[in-house]
Amino acid sequence: MNIDTSSLDWDKTAGLLPVIIQDYKTLEVLMLGYMNAEALEKTQAEGKVTFFSRSKNRLWTKGETSNNFLYVKEIFVDCDQDTILIQAEAVGPTCHTGSRSCFKTAFNQNFIFELENIIADRYENPVEGSYINKMRSKGLNKIAQKVGEEGVETVIAALAESEEEFIGEASDLVFHLLFLLKEKGLSIQDIAKNLEKRHQ
Repeated sequence: MNIDTSSLDWDKTAGLLPVIIQDYKTLEVLMLGYMNAEALEKTQAEGKVTFFSRSKNRLWTKGETSNNFLYVKEIFVDCDQDTILIQAEAVGPTCHTGSRSCFKTAFNQNFIFELENIIADRYENPVEGSYINKMRSKGLNKIAQKVGEEGVETVIAALAESEEEFIGEASDLVFHLLFLLKEKGLSIQDIAKNLEKRHQ
């Protein structure tokens, strides 16, 4: 989405708008920065996030010294036209401390998205001897059958085994379902969209 800078409410905050950076794959919030109109224009023109640095008093492209760039995927503006959300692909850690995010949020809340990316990477960059590689060589029927087996094992664990065993079997089921979705050319996002549609 290309944003018309003149449509934003720059006057409300003395020419600087807060910008939230979110990982476009995991949806994790990575950092908060500020942009003036020039920074937003540069960001849109080059496809890399550029902020206005209040400490340096100049435009600052994230990664200009570290090469940990933020590549823009989508840009959104809130309902008041005074806050920007950028979904970006982060190259390397976002925080200057070396952390993936400037916020100390638990990563496991987004790990299903990350696991989906790991599975996709195994498709694009096969690893000889890896579980995914072996299963793919057996074809769709075997992958689908495995989801069925894990589903039955999850039910058995829920009814007759410990909580730890149930969590383990449920985890196996989710992993193989993500694997099957990838094999079918789909993603967890397709499932989420369908669930959202059903809810409406």
